[in-house]
Amino acid sequence: MRWNSIAVFAALALMAAAASGARAEDSAQFDQYAKRIFAGKTAAKGKSYACFVRRYDAAHLAKHPEQKVAAMQLLVSAELLPEDKALNYSFSLGLKFRDRKEGFSSNGACGHPMASEESADKMQLGCGVDCDGGGLSVELIEADKAVLVRVDSIRLWPENQKDEDETSALDGPDDKLFKLERVNIGQCKPLMSEDDKPATM
Repeated sequence: MRWNSIAVFAALALMAAAASGARAEDSAQFDQYAKRIFAGKTAAKGKSYACFVRRYDAAHLAKHPEQKVAAMQLLVSAELLPEDKALNYSFSLGLKFRDRKEGFSSNGACGHPMASEESADKMQLGCGVDCDGGGLSVELIEADKAVLVRVDSIRLWPENQKDEDETSALDGPDDKLFKLERVNIGQCKPLMSEDDKPATM
């Protein structure tokens, strides 16, 4: 019995050490990802932000007649929550359709970065909209100066629309993959609430 107990304790100790090592590795990956997506400018307190934008010109839209999106803004934010030691990410999306005057928006939670489906050695954000509203993924590219946004289907709300029952969806056959460029955070100001807008903006 004594040797069995020693073996059990040894196994538990190894498991605890492995778990601790995995947590340390995760923490290092999370810290590195935060530095990359926020260009090294993480906030000491409150939220950190990154802004990515694309406006499609007439030539591009002519070559992609089934693409509905004419412009897209993506705001990525992250903050520490009381129950979690790692940054928790969220997103806000703004876009314009080529055939609609009003703008549309969406937002949701992304949690922590995870291994990319395309490559296990890359990290990406997987984000979802509440109540089965679909979602998107965000992957850094081009030395972190741009992102690839992959969309399956995502629920959208008209800008300044208080009636949440009136929604649309981004689910067209040529509205699945978007490359957005990193820009000054001020270009994503419309996607922020008054409480979220940094004082330096």
